[in-house]
Amino acid sequence: MENERSKTQRAGLSRRNVLELGALGLAATVLPGAAFAKDKKLKVAAIFATPIEEPWDNQIHVALQKAEKELGIEYKWSEKVQTADFSRVMREYAQGGYQLVLGDAFAAERESRRTAKQFPKTAWLFGSGAGPAEPNFGVFDNWIHEPAYLSGMIAGKMSKSGTVGAVAAMGIPEVNRLVNAFFAGAKEVNPNVKKKVAFIGSFFDPPKAKEAAVAQIDAGVDVIYAERFGVIEAAVEKKIFAISNMSDQSSLGPDTVITGPVWDMFPTVEQAIKLVKAGVFTAQDYGDFSRMAKGGSYLAPYHKFDKTLPADVKDLVEKKKAEILEGNFRVDVDENTPVSD
Repeated sequence: MENERSKTQRAGLSRRNVLELGALGLAATVLPGAAFAKDKKLKVAAIFATPIEEPWDNQIHVALQKAEKELGIEYKWSEKVQTADFSRVMREYAQGGYQLVLGDAFAAERESRRTAKQFPKTAWLFGSGAGPAEPNFGVFDNWIHEPAYLSGMIAGKMSKSGTVGAVAAMGIPEVNRLVNAFFAGAKEVNPNVKKKVAFIGSFFDPPKAKEAAVAQIDAGVDVIYAERFGVIEAAVEKKIFAISNMSDQSSLGPDTVITGPVWDMFPTVEQAIKLVKAGVFTAQDYGDFSRMAKGGSYLAPYHKFDKTLPADVKDLVEKKKAEILEGNFRVDVDENTPVSD
């Protein structure tokens, strides 16, 4: 998974020019087929390369489960699908009558696009490091750098040692922009703050992430960004503060996890389902639906920290959040690989 994703980025492919998908009338190739019959359940599937508990894929899964309850779709999913099996699973869902298939294509960029072309009447929407492919291959990613910045502001204010850290998957654009936003937020409130960053070379290796976190904590980090699973466990044991990632992970350490950026895939899923039902799904970049203004990302609740987090810290965050939502402040998208101070 890591190798294919890295190769895509080294090839110079970018998702910075995110297209905003507005009304249904779009100047793009429209998926063949008439509007979906209202008396039938839309069949939706998902294909995941990692175990379902991996936060990135889990947020897609959670959104589709919500759609199953609220939008009346039929939902089926497959996890831990290897690159060699990706095309086969795609074909099985398409041949099984599934009209919309989502998932994580980073490990199978070429395979997924090639297979999608063989089934032009199926709508495909995948997390990808490349752009959309006509007529029926849409893409998305987790553009949650805005709440990551807000989390960094909290970390910068709460650190007593003056050193904050981050343990992340690897130095690729979609990870770098989150880590850099976190450090930028910390820097805004504390210009003298120092940073430490470590990459574990995997999207899901909790023991390795924990080991990297322990090393940072031993080196003076007292607030850490858990971009990967395993970091919070180290923070709990070492009794320092943590910032979670992707989902609300307060339950992993109620006295440890202050907050963190949350990725809500439901706006993306809802839009895709609406377009497929209307018969006008297009090959677009749906990334904009992951931004705060679209409801696709936000800061996790403070939970127990709502009573202990200093009022001035909460006020700073609320003011910055308002600036972001009103369009008066833009969090820079910095996809360069960060290094420790």
